[in-house]
Amino acid sequence: MSDKYLQKVSILNKKQIKHIQSIMTNQWDASFDFEKYAVLINKDNKIFIIKKEFANLDIDHLKVNSLGLYIGELKDNTFRLSIEGSQLIGPLAKKNTIELSREELKEWLKGTDIDYTGECEGFVLVRYGDEFAGSGRIKDGKILNFVPKIRRLNLSS
Repeated sequence: MSDKYLQKVSILNKKQIKHIQSIMTNQWDASFDFEKYAVLINKDNKIFIIKKEFANLDIDHLKVNSLGLYIGELKDNTFRLSIEGSQLIGPLAKKNTIELSREELKEWLKGTDIDYTGECEGFVLVRYGDEFAGSGRIKDGKILNFVPKIRRLNLSS
């Protein structure tokens, strides 16, 4: 694989992890325990978690395409969770979660923005029943959809 597809990752220190935890508390009133994970960040501010034992390896010269579980992206003091990140954090969230109807879930999984008139704000977690389907951002009466194109479903009806 060409080096242009490979990127450096860094292991976050305790202070950086606490910053992510404070954002999660602010956005979702969720407290996720990162203690058993090494938390990694790449040049695009994408956050990954991997078993804590990984932190003992020397990764200074390591270039990788993918490492660990991608849980979200850190940007401007906000944290946008991936689908997997929403499944980890969602059950812990006490605010800014939105229950979708079955029809809304179908549209969400197709990549459609969803109309919204509730009281949640900023980045929200969307769910159907107990299942979390990702995160979106409230803007102009809509939940903006961040489901990656490659993961969108092509559903008829």
